[in-house]
This record gives sequence, structure tokens and C-alpha cells, in this order.
Amino acid sequence: MTETFETLTAVEALARFRKGTLSPEALVNDCLERIARDNPKVNAFTCVNEIEARRLAEESAQRWQADKPSGPLDGIPVSIKDLTLTKGLPTRLGSTTTPSDGPWEVDAPISRHLRNAGAIVIGKTTSPEFGWKGVTDNPLHGITRNPWNSALTPGGSSGGAGAAAALNLGLLHQGSDAGGSIRIPCSFTGTFGIKPTFGWVPQWPASAMSTLSHLGPMTRTAADSALMLSVMAQPDARDGYSGNPLGPDWLTPPPANLKGWRIAYSADLGYVEVASDIARKVEEAIAYFEELGATVTRVDPGFSDPIKTFNTLWFAGATQALEKLDEQQQASLDPGFLDIARRGQDVSLSDYLAARRQRSELTAQMAAFHERYDLLVTPTMPISPFAAGHNVPPGGTYRDWMDWTPFSYPFNLTQQPAASLPCGLDNQGLPVGLHLVAGKYQDLKVLHAAQLLERYLPPLTPPAIAQTV
Repeated sequence: MTETFETLTAVEALARFRKGTLSPEALVNDCLERIARDNPKVNAFTCVNEIEARRLAEESAQRWQADKPSGPLDGIPVSIKDLTLTKGLPTRLGSTTTPSDGPWEVDAPISRHLRNAGAIVIGKTTSPEFGWKGVTDNPLHGITRNPWNSALTPGGSSGGAGAAAALNLGLLHQGSDAGGSIRIPCSFTGTFGIKPTFGWVPQWPASAMSTLSHLGPMTRTAADSALMLSVMAQPDARDGYSGNPLGPDWLTPPPANLKGWRIAYSADLGYVEVASDIARKVEEAIAYFEELGATVTRVDPGFSDPIKTFNTLWFAGATQALEKLDEQQQASLDPGFLDIARRGQDVSLSDYLAARRQRSELTAQMAAFHERYDLLVTPTMPISPFAAGHNVPPGGTYRDWMDWTPFSYPFNLTQQPAASLPCGLDNQGLPVGLHLVAGKYQDLKVLHAAQLLERYLPPLTPPAIAQTV
């Protein structure tokens, strides 16, 4: 029987490369075959780099046979989000307003770092137009669907990466997160993803959402995300915001337990309505912190919903796209994106500066909170995945995607590390995410807690993909 790799991790693959029990050629060929089989059902990839990936896998296999890997990810298949420049592959931003003929001559820092480490880019993954919302559909590539039920959304904006990670179509996947765009799809698809502290992972070109936007990994396990960060989080002089910081040793192993750790558990931040089955599953997961030796305190962080602050900055950022487009191009945009961009045109300088001040106050408040607590734990999402092709759950009271993502965007304002870890299934058999937030620059606390929790909360694997509706 031919071996397949639906649950293989990058850490496991590298160990097998070293032992000679797995070839990069076999792994990449298997991934490409499963992409050909499954991608038509979920629409996770905008393009597949098949010819080059097979060639690079053959070269990687030769290096491993000679015991001379080119880098720490030699032979590992990875995907890059459609918002990230990738040499030789189209970066269309999910928009018909972008040129279809390139040129695609430059790698963004992440793309370059991954390739320099020996990773094999197997394709680009889908995003909503300009990454503007918490679901994934766009005028250029259509609707991306959830592997757990193809009638439902995988979330967004890194929805293609989330769907690919859930199906292990590639072992490492790059996402971006300016308001939850890594953590939303990880919660909805049962995968792990972390928004690292702002600045660890370089960005170029700069996001329209400025310092709200973080780049990070989306994988099946926390250890794979740590491995990916060890490569992604390297300085790049083109990043005008981060100042070339050097991060921690991402591969530092976790402690034996969480004895001495102080965990703050907030079921609703003091103001969020959470579905009862999700709340129950998160409540069950909290007990594992105590089994690991941590002290858990039920406490809210003490801030009111900062949605007005976030929306002011988000809408203002969206207007930048309009400045480069003529009337005909604007008419072809996702209507929802056009709406928020035009709402951003009404943001006054006074309102914008007030939002920046409010943001700094929230950041200081959370810094003080984390002097008392190692982690803040909440649900990642208050709702389950809903019908694909909709920006908000049909028939509900939500107007904008931000209205149903209240646990994610506050921590883009504060620039803290935050991750979503799968913690089981809801009453519909759909994934539930556990949200782990640490103080700024304390990313290893998130990664280490997640790795220990995976003893009790193992990775989830979707059932057979439902027929696309």
C-alpha cells in the first residue's frame, strides 16, 4: 500500500529524512497528489508550484542521501499566502484589480527565509480581497471551504492556509493576522496557529493595516509552528517597523509541567456572548492546565470592547487601496471591502489619533495584567463555522465580521502573542479553538503551554471531505 501523509508533522518528516526512512520526493509527490484530489473541494490554493516543487524535492533527496541538508527545513513542503510576495508565483491579493502578468521577481522576507532554509514552496493559498475580512472568498478565486464541512467557511483571512493545514496539504503554512486572520481559521479548521509578538517576523511590503498586522505560522502542531518561527522570525532590513529585532530561541523545549504558572481564565472577557457548546468545551480544556500544575484564576482582563478603536484604525487602513484604483476598478471590488474603505474615508484625523491613544492605553493595561498572569485563556471564537460565501452568519444580528470575532482583534491592538489551539468538537462535530495570550515578547509561554496541552488535546483530523455544495 502506498504511504500517505495526512497527519505527518514537519518535525517527524525531518527526523525521517535523517534516518533515511522517508524521501522528500515521496512527501512532496504525495502532497501534490492530495492537492489535486482535495483542492477542487475546498479551493485552498490559488496556484500550485508543481513542476518546480518536484524538481526541488529531487534535489533535496540527493542532499539528504549525502547527509548534507541545505538548511533546517530542507525538503519540507510549505505554502505561502496570496498576500505575500513570492518569486516566480503570482501574488494577486485575491483581487481582479491586480495585474495578471506580474512580474513576480521578488520574495518577501518570509518567502526568502523559508527558501533559504530549504523549504519547498508548493503553492499560494487563498485570502479575501486584500485580506480584509474574517472569511475567505474573493472576486478573483471564488469561495474557500472548510474541510470539516464544505458547506461552511474555514474563516479568514488566512482561510486557504487553514484548510490546507487541516488536510496537511503541505506541512507548514504561512498566515497573516491583523484582526484574527490566523486564529479565526485555525479555530474553524481545528489547526494550530500563532500570531507572534509584532516585529519578530519581518514584513515587506508593509501592510495597509500597518502595525496591526502580524505574520505567523499555521500548522497541525505547536512544535511545527515553533520550527517554522525559527526560520521566519529572522531580521530583514526591508522591514521599516521592526528595527531588525532578534527573537528568542524558538526551539527551546517546553518545561516538564506548568508548576508555578498563573493562568487567567476569562470565559467571555466580561462582555462576549459565547455559544453554550463552545463554552463547555473550553471549560473542559481549562482543567488540563491544573493537571499540568498551573494555578487557574477566573478573572476578566478588565477592558471594555475596543471595537470602535479597532474599526477606526482598520477602516482608515482600508482606504489606502482606493487611492490606487480608478472608478472602474473600484466597481469590481468585493462590495463589503468597498463599503469599509469608504467608511474609512470619513475617519477624521482627530478620531484616528484618539484611536491610537486608546490603543496605547489598552497595551499598557494588558502589560500590567501580565505582570500578574503568565497567560490569559479564552475561547478563540464565540460561534461555530457558518455558511461559506457569507461575511456574517446568515439570519443573525451581526453587521461586520469584527462583530463575531471579539476575542481576536483586541490583541492585535496590543501586539501580544496569541494562538489558537484545537480543544475538541462542538455539538455539530466542528472544531473549537482555545485562545492562549501571553505578555508582549513572551511568545515561548504560548508555544510551551500549547505543546504541553497537546498531551490532552491532540491535533484534529477532518473526516472525509463533504461534497461541495
